[in-house]
Amino acid sequence: MADRDAMDQEEIYSKVLRAGRRTYFFDVRSTKAGDYYLTVTESKKFTHDDGSFHYKKHKIYLYKEDFSAFKENLDEMMEYIINEKGTRSNFRASSKRF
Repeated sequence: MADRDAMDQEEIYSKVLRAGRRTYFFDVRSTKAGDYYLTVTESKKFTHDDGSFHYKKHKIYLYKEDFSAFKENLDEMMEYIINEKGTRSNFRASSKRF
């Protein structure tokens, strides 16, 4: 139970983006020293032949000292894809403050 309480204290702000079979979680968390960082988690549902399912998750941790360079690269890559292939916006996002 103490681990669960510590985890709840770490989460500061969250947004969820549902995109078909994928769900993206954007979570602002706090370090033990009180600094903030971002986790981005991709969760994808896989269904087995028997009807059971499981989720595969991939997570990245992004610290504020890397925000600028990360954003520049992300913006450049997204702009390239949009210029080459166009856009498609059919996603829903929600946010939650803790």
